[in-house]
Amino acid sequence: MKITIYYNPDCSKCRQTLELINSKTHDVQLIEYLDSHLTRDELTHIISLGIAAKDLIRTNEDEWKKMGLNIDECTPEELISTIISHPSILQRPIVLANDKATIARPPEKVLDIL
Repeated sequence: MKITIYYNPDCSKCRQTLELINSKTHDVQLIEYLDSHLTRDELTHIISLGIAAKDLIRTNEDEWKKMGLNIDECTPEELISTIISHPSILQRPIVLANDKATIARPPEKVLDIL
């Protein structure tokens, strides 16, 4: 089983999730999304696997707050464009496995899709 993690090495939840996954398997692809420049196709794929576009946003991030956007008034396409322009607002860690996706908060939530 191949597992993909959208990962920030500075995030404790990302590190805990990776450790939990590594205890089950070693076929893990890490995507350090702050460096890799997320694409529209990647984000659309994540959404197609069951995560709503608005759930991908870290609304407590200062960068999100500075934008002054109302998440409930944004279309999924607008949210995708905003994440591409401001990757630090992406919720993390996002894990893809078995044609499903989850935001692993808490990290044990990843067990639901493994």
